[in-house]
Amino acid sequence: MVRSPLAQRCEDALSQASVKAYLPWVVAAALFMEQLDATIVNTAIPSIAASLGVTPLSLKSIVSSYILSLAVGIPVSGWMADRFGTRRVFAVAIVIFTLASVLCGMAVNAPMMIAARLLQGLGGAMMMPVGRLAIIRTFPKSELLGAMNFVIIPALIGPLLGPTVGGLVVHWVSWRYIFFINVPVGLIALFLVFRYMPDYRAAQRRPLDVVGLILFSSGTALLSWFLEIFGEHTMAPLTAGVILASSLGLLGAYALYARGRKFPLLRLSLFHIRTFRIAAVGGFLTRLGLGGMPFLLPLLYQVGLGFPAWKSGLLMMPAAIAAMAMKLVSQRLLHRFGYRQILVVNTVCIGLTIGLFAFVGADTPLVLIVMLGLTQGFFNSLQFSCMNSLAYADIDDQDSSMASTISSSFQQLSMSFGLAAGSLVTAWFLGDVPQSNRTMVISALHHGFATLSIITVISSLTFWRLRQNDGESISRGTALRLQR
Repeated sequence: MVRSPLAQRCEDALSQASVKAYLPWVVAAALFMEQLDATIVNTAIPSIAASLGVTPLSLKSIVSSYILSLAVGIPVSGWMADRFGTRRVFAVAIVIFTLASVLCGMAVNAPMMIAARLLQGLGGAMMMPVGRLAIIRTFPKSELLGAMNFVIIPALIGPLLGPTVGGLVVHWVSWRYIFFINVPVGLIALFLVFRYMPDYRAAQRRPLDVVGLILFSSGTALLSWFLEIFGEHTMAPLTAGVILASSLGLLGAYALYARGRKFPLLRLSLFHIRTFRIAAVGGFLTRLGLGGMPFLLPLLYQVGLGFPAWKSGLLMMPAAIAAMAMKLVSQRLLHRFGYRQILVVNTVCIGLTIGLFAFVGADTPLVLIVMLGLTQGFFNSLQFSCMNSLAYADIDDQDSSMASTISSSFQQLSMSFGLAAGSLVTAWFLGDVPQSNRTMVISALHHGFATLSIITVISSLTFWRLRQNDGESISRGTALRLQR
């Protein structure tokens, strides 16, 4: 039976509505699995080391190998989605990540564990930018913020739940279940992908920029690895200088090389779009201060205040609760005040809440600590939603894949820089203070919070370059207009 045009349009509309309803759940489930796994492993490293018969320090490569895979895989993910389609690439990413999780749980020695983590990182590298690309191409700009608000929640909750869930799993069952819990989540996500994930491809196929991939991926991988180990191990100044110079040299060589390419791996000309540039650079600087908090807060709670690990983990939960509450009001706030005012004021508020932790001591009521965590979680979540959505406000549809890849690469680097900043601040102020001296530990940590607070407040200056009407295609649904 031949369908009438009206019936076909109704069917297409229902199909699109179904995709819009379920696609955020698909992407959110995959990102939650990825973000939870990225942090849950840290808690289990001592147990994994004891089981495999190695020292915990030798297993730090479990974390660094995952970060290296992300740095290498993210830049090529946009090209893969354009070439093979978002549905196929996202499904393959989930399969790789889930199978690698099983291999991690079955590891019998350290090399097998590290190899499985490398494979897992490659799967994660494809999930984040490809999932974001599917969201961007499915939802019009007027609906983009709401969809991204929903998807960003797992990225905020995962790192907060990771230490707590990891500690409980290791305490009650084997560390191997940390990886096995990814299997049911992965299977559910895979079913939803084939049912609701749209299959977007580029209208014009572009060749893979192999030279650019080698230059950029090796540069970001080396820089990410350097920042990962620099914050945790003492390194000779000459060695550190050579590694840092090599990584920056590779990235600089890519920037020069990409200028003359018709199809570069990452088209850096997108930074000529002012809103994209400010969102990327401003987000990078803001995360320098935010990245130190996962290091400083557990030290404050456990070493400084003497709380047990489970209580310290629970004190991280208010931020997750506030993150979920934020999505109820962020769209109205943006519609009322706009990106410029929100980002300038909210960044300062984040800096102030970080600074308030410098006044938390042994005599601070627990309810005040919980309230401070709630406040910071709300501001952090609003910040990430605004920065991530602003990046696409003036991006044309044909550039969405490239913009997603560049944004994901910058976020990966900013995460590495933020973690390194937190490690350096912690090490600088703690120095040789014995952990048994709680008074001195708390004093050193207070200086660390004050430093990160200042860094975050200063980063708000980046958002002063925004104009009052920037991002209105998202915040108020007005017509797209390139702001250069």
